[in-house]
Amino acid sequence: MRAMLLVNPKATTTNARTRDVLIRALGAAVDLAVEETLYRGHAASLAATARAKGYDLVAVLGGDGTVNETVNGLLNPVNGEAPPPGDPSTGRPGLIVIPGGSANVFARALGLPNDPVEATGQVLEALSRGRRRTVGLGQALWEGQSRYFTFCSGMGYDAEVVRAVEGLRGTGRKATPARYVNTALRHYLATDKRHPAMTVTGPGIPAAGGVFMAIISNTSPWTYVGSHPVRPTPWASFETGLDLLGLRKMGPLTLAPVIRHILTESEALPSGRNLVQLHDEAEFTITADRPVAFQLDGDYLGERETVTFRSTPNALQVLV
Repeated sequence: MRAMLLVNPKATTTNARTRDVLIRALGAAVDLAVEETLYRGHAASLAATARAKGYDLVAVLGGDGTVNETVNGLLNPVNGEAPPPGDPSTGRPGLIVIPGGSANVFARALGLPNDPVEATGQVLEALSRGRRRTVGLGQALWEGQSRYFTFCSGMGYDAEVVRAVEGLRGTGRKATPARYVNTALRHYLATDKRHPAMTVTGPGIPAAGGVFMAIISNTSPWTYVGSHPVRPTPWASFETGLDLLGLRKMGPLTLAPVIRHILTESEALPSGRNLVQLHDEAEFTITADRPVAFQLDGDYLGERETVTFRSTPNALQVLV
């Protein structure tokens, strides 16, 4: 069995010792090629190469951004190729995820430990037993572009926070959970809380306007604060369509009960008359009357006025 390991040497919690342990462990189980990512988008290119060359597995040591690039490299068609017939996941290499970033939401949502060495042990057990899980993905489409996401996307306030944290990372600071929380609190004071820009529409979905912030989920949790899951859409899963939570008010009286609820382990949806909620949807579109911030799997993608979100069932097989 041939596998390609993609290593992001700049991932938040990745170090040489972890890389060496993983390479030795995987190399003892499969015919392993190792590639380091050198620039933004490189993981997607390497994953597409692995697929084209018939590799059985693609493993990733990195954060959610590197995982997202890898997934897009595995799924996006090359030179007009047709999608595989039947179950599309069987026509692609299996995916191995080893957490190496700050949040590692996708890996943890799959049930893997947040420690890369412990996660490697679980993945090797799955490999030896032939244990795989088929997962669905989300897809965002805008202005002739398309990109898949593994766990979440967002428009509005949460994307503004992602943008601010990426700016801090550009100055050499790490994207720790505490930095996200502190940035969110500071940014809340400056965000527009009086002029909502977005409207949610879709097949069979009543139009919902006046939305300040939209969280789109492919699974739950949406993110983690340290070891604590944050669950604005607790019914979302890899086996269903997409979920959405939209906020029509950004004042403390609306936000406080929502934040309190999503930090619990409750399976109930957040409640409130200023919320917009969707569950298990195949497709919907968010339009805005002005450009708003847009993020996907924690990667800031600029300001957009229209984005369509689609569910892609049975997209990948993951060793877990």
